[in-house]
Amino acid sequence: MQVEISFLGEHRARLGESPLWDDARACLWWVDAIAQRIRAADLDGKLLAEFTADQPVGSIGLADGGLIVALADGFYLLNATNGRMECLARVPGDRTGRRLNDGKVDPAGRFVCGDFASDCPEGGTVWQIHSAGRIRAIEQGVKIANAICFAPDGAAMYLADSLEGVLRRYPYDPATGDLGARADLVDCNTLGSAPDGATNDTAGNVWTTLVMAQALACFSPGGELLHRIALPVPYPSCPAFGGKARDILFATSISDSGHRIRVDHPDGGRIMVIRGLRATGLPEPRFGINNHE
Repeated sequence: MQVEISFLGEHRARLGESPLWDDARACLWWVDAIAQRIRAADLDGKLLAEFTADQPVGSIGLADGGLIVALADGFYLLNATNGRMECLARVPGDRTGRRLNDGKVDPAGRFVCGDFASDCPEGGTVWQIHSAGRIRAIEQGVKIANAICFAPDGAAMYLADSLEGVLRRYPYDPATGDLGARADLVDCNTLGSAPDGATNDTAGNVWTTLVMAQALACFSPGGELLHRIALPVPYPSCPAFGGKARDILFATSISDSGHRIRVDHPDGGRIMVIRGLRATGLPEPRFGINNHE
């Protein structure tokens, strides 16, 4: 495999996260969680949109007319034309020491998003929200929810707690959104890093960033390590397939997390554009499209 790695324009982030390819607009969306920004650029790196939130941004997903956005306290709908942010639902319960973090839209149009709750002894929650604004908890005790993604048929969900370092696999019912029993797929600590963000390809393999090992890893659905690719930027954070044929993998990175990670690398915080992986990504589902609950 001959891999070529370049960068998406000159864009930089303090805490780059949640890239996703928008087929309809032919652009990549991503967030800078700490700077509270949501951006979009075309494949040439031209900035197409930029919005600023009033809270840290955990993750985003495609929605009709724009995006579903996980802010610290709840879920919002962003109008990509005028930048208006409308609250869909706030997360219930005591949110002290917690904020929303990694999230993805499932194949049926629900948004699944987990907490960042590293300082909470009991950990946080993985939430599922429906288009009508109904929220429910589907997993508990996760301190830094990451690596949320779904198998091509929607029958499995992947998740990691970055403080634990284990990539998990759960049965997932696409019709109901119910989560089955946890199975540990890979202990990524043996590779020198916990997993951060993740995405699936059309073959069902899981691609994840090894944030502390400056690498990208690909695992089979059974947990076999298929590829490990060194990256030119420290602290890669989240991958997503995109481009016209969805055969390009974009990976965000971190320059200053506001917590434990800070780098002076000249390319810190940039978005890597990785070609030659011989893998194709799945189209990003849209929030609410197939979900009428």
